[in-house]
Amino acid sequence: MISQAVKEALQKFIPAENIFYKEPLSKHTTFRVGGEADCFIKIKNEEGLAALAAYLNKVGLPFFIMGNGSNLLVSDEGYRGVILQLGDAFQEIRVQGERICAQAGALLSKVAKTACENGLSGMEFAAGIPGTVGGGVMMNAGAYDGEMKQVVESVVVLDREGNRLELDNETMEFGYRTSAIKSQPFIVTECRFKLQPGQKEAIAAKMEDFQRRRKEKQPLEYPSAGSTFKRPEGYFAGKLIMDAGLAGKSIGGAQVSEKHCGFIINTGNATASDIKKLIGSVQEEVDRCFGVRLEPEVVFLGRF
Repeated sequence: MISQAVKEALQKFIPAENIFYKEPLSKHTTFRVGGEADCFIKIKNEEGLAALAAYLNKVGLPFFIMGNGSNLLVSDEGYRGVILQLGDAFQEIRVQGERICAQAGALLSKVAKTACENGLSGMEFAAGIPGTVGGGVMMNAGAYDGEMKQVVESVVVLDREGNRLELDNETMEFGYRTSAIKSQPFIVTECRFKLQPGQKEAIAAKMEDFQRRRKEKQPLEYPSAGSTFKRPEGYFAGKLIMDAGLAGKSIGGAQVSEKHCGFIINTGNATASDIKKLIGSVQEEVDRCFGVRLEPEVVFLGRF
């Protein structure tokens, strides 16, 4: 719970109209599930974020940085702490020659579109990824043989004391669906991408092809968190799940998509518990059938 003293202190950093208590996180995740956060704050600028992060760290109040909520499964019990959302006010995208600087709340799809409009190639893979720059950097998001590692030149972050740092590509320690941000208490605020000149028509055609393939193969009509599992070395998660006979398997309102078995979807009335149980069931069955332990790509938040 948030004490009255903390509530009063928060208003020194953030306007009251941007602070929400007992906010349902189902409104802010692409899975459309999740309980209430004790406190949910819409961050408006980097200065406010730095001061607030330092304060929350000082008083020992847990906080979590949220973007578009696209790779996140929030417990039905919600989150006991503060959610800091970098959204509308963190969406600036600037083109500087062959580089694009984008704030953490900007959608990756919008960065890809901006790159295309300016004849810059390299971001085509991100055209259909529903997440934000911040989340994409943290997870080293990728698709269709492209990933953030290939195009990120540097990343601006804040530490938990509010200090501003700039990390280059090597320091980011990008790996498969991971980066230094996952193991360090850093908050991404901005990213600089280094791209290559290209023909607008060719870039647009490639993006349209990726979008078409997504619509054909992925269950975009249902709430989900995208690919539920990481790709195990030497295998494809979706094929393992399908070969284990799990297509269409359901627990409550959660279902293994019959269109693409790598996706667990919310058919309309799923709970976070339903989804978590189905993830576990899929892991156990694939392990039993093939001796492969699938690792979730989804981030779990709260107590399950």
